[in-house]
Amino acid sequence: MFTNFDIIDLSVPLEHQAPSEPMPARIHYVDHAGEGLAQMRQFFGVTPEDLVYSQGQGWAIEEIHAITHTGTHVDAPYHYGAESEGKPARRIDEVPLEWCFAPGVVLDMRHKAVGEFITVEDLQLALDRIEYQLQPLDIVLLQTGADARLGSPDYFAQPGLGREGTLFLVEQGVRVIGIDAYTLDRPFANMVADFQRTGDGRYIWPAHFAGLTREYCQIEKLANLDRIPIPHGFYVSCLPVKIHRASAGWCRAVALVPKH
Repeated sequence: MFTNFDIIDLSVPLEHQAPSEPMPARIHYVDHAGEGLAQMRQFFGVTPEDLVYSQGQGWAIEEIHAITHTGTHVDAPYHYGAESEGKPARRIDEVPLEWCFAPGVVLDMRHKAVGEFITVEDLQLALDRIEYQLQPLDIVLLQTGADARLGSPDYFAQPGLGREGTLFLVEQGVRVIGIDAYTLDRPFANMVADFQRTGDGRYIWPAHFAGLTREYCQIEKLANLDRIPIPHGFYVSCLPVKIHRASAGWCRAVALVPKH
């Protein structure tokens, strides 16, 4: 079915103590010769000599302690608040699958400075440059270039959407907005600085809180948008892990690009 498509990985890994995570995951690796062997001996009542096929080796598994917002993940409307559009906000296991497998559009925002808002004008100009009009259920991917700095303190230096830009996209039928950076909003430091300067709480998390008004999902911590050779005319799959009643789910986001 997909022989005429290139599949491009748009995800970053869920990594042990990743420096690009304020609340990093912890991964305990169980290997074949140590705990994996001990566990198999316990479960099956065998000795290493009994494990003929593996020459006395056990299994490998991993135990992960992580928030659902670690690595590349999809935020459900419930992440932003208990209600969206006046109704109980959908959790990640309630998000329609058709939202998460749909045509993709890359909008290049690499010219935007750290801490700047990605405005409605920026979005419209980017659409004009690629001669494209958004369609319902398009998955919009914002390219900032921040993924090239993954693993360094500079990873958090990025522009971000505000309330107006988010609603501009959602009101055209977009239900998933992705970004190749830590957050869809501007960096925490910029939001805090503006709040302290003005005392205006509307500077805090405006893109996320737009989801209280209009229902939508985000893909945060994407990567490799520069590898997608066309700005539209491809598909995105970002199906999240189905975690019961959760505010987000990890995903292996990919682009399916027609071969030319």
